[in-house]
Amino acid sequence: MAKASNTAGAGAPLTIVVLVKYVPDAQFDRHLDGARHTIDRAESILSELDEYPLEAALQLAEARGGASAGNRIIAVTMGPESASAAVKKALQIGAYEGVHLSDPALAGSDVAGTSKALAALIDSLGPVDLVLTGMASTDGETSLVPAQLAARLGFGQATFAAALELDGDLAVVRRDGDAFSEVIEVQLPAVISVTDQINDPRYPNFKGIMAAKKRKIEVLTLAGIGLDPATVGASGAQAVVARSQPVPARGAGVLITDSGDAGIALVDFLADQKLL
Repeated sequence: MAKASNTAGAGAPLTIVVLVKYVPDAQFDRHLDGARHTIDRAESILSELDEYPLEAALQLAEARGGASAGNRIIAVTMGPESASAAVKKALQIGAYEGVHLSDPALAGSDVAGTSKALAALIDSLGPVDLVLTGMASTDGETSLVPAQLAARLGFGQATFAAALELDGDLAVVRRDGDAFSEVIEVQLPAVISVTDQINDPRYPNFKGIMAAKKRKIEVLTLAGIGLDPATVGASGAQAVVARSQPVPARGAGVLITDSGDAGIALVDFLADQKLL
């Protein structure tokens, strides 16, 4: 269980971990690769949904004086060597530190294995006040990791935050439903996932890009965080993809030529498709 920070009082410096993920670029078709049916990440970028928790962290830290006042914003990812690009982008946007958990044994991790590895990694970082995540990853789209991570760390949790403020040792979260909003309070330390409605993420500027080049990304292995490789990755997965196949090619559409009865033909087509 990670240790809670003792500095989360009003105005005190914060240590915020922001989870970032290297995901396939949505501009390209997704493909599964290899006998384990894992996602091919050759064309990948920082998940755009992870820019929102990063912006939230930056706003919270800047309100308390930024890095010069002792605040820490640590961008954290896990994955192969190429996943470091997600941390680099986070540093360019404004994160103060970067950590990359990289180990061949992580390949094939399911949600449970991912949350276990991330919990051990966060635990190794020392006292943490807040862990911020996006509302989902744009590859898996399960939204399950934040809740599992909070349970493993022994932290409070709030999901799908559309607004976030800190009030002393409390995180005040607004969650928006289709017909209502609710405000909840969570004791720090906490894990909070945020939606894409919480803010407008900033873009990397020249100053940030140059500053990021001077920041070293700490690379850790499973041995370095004291985690048994057999409990994560494909060997420790509780969910396994047994079979996969490409999405069938889209068939030709139905073209209705207006010869005076196009309206009737369209209604008949929609009725046949049970859309009326």
